[in-house]
Amino acid sequence: MHNADTSIRDAAGAHLRELRVIPVAVIHRLDQVEPTVTALRDGGLPCIEITFRTDVAAEAIRRASAIDGVLVGAGTLHDPAEAAAAAAAGAGFAVAPGLNEDVVAACQEAGLPFFPGIATPTELERALALGCQTVKVFPAEQLGGPAFIRSLAAVYRDVEFIPTGGINARSAPSYLELDRVLAVAGSWVVASSLLDRGCFDDVRSLAGEAAAMGTAPA
Repeated sequence: MHNADTSIRDAAGAHLRELRVIPVAVIHRLDQVEPTVTALRDGGLPCIEITFRTDVAAEAIRRASAIDGVLVGAGTLHDPAEAAAAAAAGAGFAVAPGLNEDVVAACQEAGLPFFPGIATPTELERALALGCQTVKVFPAEQLGGPAFIRSLAAVYRDVEFIPTGGINARSAPSYLELDRVLAVAGSWVVASSLLDRGCFDDVRSLAGEAAAMGTAPA
């Protein structure tokens, strides 16, 4: 990876370490974008991951990226075309549930910081070989939760982790206590049921609670 690309990746990682929590949203309608992102920002959590699970994902990322002061990520990338669409839409980072080497290459080519998903030490070693020092761990809760992350961190000392999958407001702090956890990602702050009902005051309140979960470990 070129030095400029490394700097961009490191800057994205530093920003996520400050935020600690990444709200993961499935946007079904474009009219949900502005009120959702504004509620997150006003609640003190200026970040959102918009997943490529709907046909409006790329446009939702574009609209979210146009809102000042918010770090926007693209989630659930499965192929290089989605990676290219995410980069073109202005995403600041991207993640995936698995380790797809073509997606890794596409994100590197586009200069898009990318955190692939891993579920085993073997997958983690492949991610490292591809130049990925920060990985998403998915599905974190089902894999063993904080104990699993702790075990990986003990033997892969230069890796940082973004646990995702089954994490909620109650379990998130136990992950954030681990100094090698960059951030946790979860949907509880921006649950589809809240967005579909227009409960953006609730999103703002939940964002405030998530933002207050603690500062990064020393």
